[in-house]
Amino acid sequence: MNQLSDRINNLSTSATLAMAAKARELRAEGKDIIGLSLGEPDFNTPDFIKDAAIEAINQNYNSYTPVDGYGDLKNAIITKFKRDNNLSYVPAQIVVSTGAKQSLSNVAAVLINEGDEVILPCPYWVSYSDIVKLNGGIPVEVKTSIETDFKMTAEQLEAAITPKTKMIWYSSPCNPSGSVYSEQELRSLAKVLENHPNIFVVSDEIYEHINFKGGHFSMANIDHMYDRTITVNGVSKAFAMTGWRIGYIGAPDWIARACNKMQGQVTSGANCIAQRAVITALETDPSSISYMVEKFKERRKLILGLLNEIDGFKSNEPEGAFYVFPDVSAYFGKTIKGTTINNATDMSMFLLQEALVATVTGEAFGNPDCIRISYAASEENIKEAIKRIKDALS
Repeated sequence: MNQLSDRINNLSTSATLAMAAKARELRAEGKDIIGLSLGEPDFNTPDFIKDAAIEAINQNYNSYTPVDGYGDLKNAIITKFKRDNNLSYVPAQIVVSTGAKQSLSNVAAVLINEGDEVILPCPYWVSYSDIVKLNGGIPVEVKTSIETDFKMTAEQLEAAITPKTKMIWYSSPCNPSGSVYSEQELRSLAKVLENHPNIFVVSDEIYEHINFKGGHFSMANIDHMYDRTITVNGVSKAFAMTGWRIGYIGAPDWIARACNKMQGQVTSGANCIAQRAVITALETDPSSISYMVEKFKERRKLILGLLNEIDGFKSNEPEGAFYVFPDVSAYFGKTIKGTTINNATDMSMFLLQEALVATVTGEAFGNPDCIRISYAASEENIKEAIKRIKDALS
């Protein structure tokens, strides 16, 4: 008898984490798996950040932290927002959490009521939909395609809005497509929202510094959007600090207070040593991590060139993050080596079993025609992985 709650029974397993677990399982069996599924930089955390953590340990930072973060970390975040995004916040508008995923969960918990609709431009980050559903909301998917660079238009946004619309969630640069919304594109979306003053926006900017076109623009920079935009960020991607688990928001103070209240009943404050290290990370000029961005840009060129050699794979050129999101629907309905590929999930599993390459189905991101491939991997592994994919499909 299943005595688990409906809440957990109805919750999907994270597709990226599930694929990573499957890859680990096959490696344990002796299979030579190349993992291109996880969104994790393959660089080490910079030494100056590690030194700050060691210094914090030596200074005996070991006690509970304030629920919403150390005061000097919040000041560093305020400085970062002003320097990088031209956004002005005060400490009461900042909440530090255990990763940007908790930041998103907090926002959903304090703003979404049962039956509220949340617009998600597809593709969207794998956890958005389930975080919304977990808090009683209804995800409303807005389909985009490779032809529109996987970005939602103002016309699509207008058509998706109903009297039940409470929020819009998007990421730029986008996980999984790597697409970046320009200032003009965000202003056109904001123009639609002028007529809908009760709709809030979550702007997930975790990949902000991994931007190959330059000139990141934040929705909260638009005057009439500042008071209803929650800007989510963190250090996992830009500073190669995924395991340090620090994320944060800049938001209207009443929303920040609510997130602080929610977090106080769930996890309380984030890790003390990680917070001290993040102060150093955020106070440093972003040029200190440009070597990682340059390397990702080189790998993007490499992987796009290799994917273009595979018949049936159709890719756009992502402007940020470290993913490609090729459309593989040309293979749907075909049988290869005894396996019939009906959708992106079948393709992803086929590539794992036959090519020994871990990718993620686009179905998990709201786009069943594509697969996500991370190029946060060595050039050697990228070359070998795409060769294996090409061989398996020919």
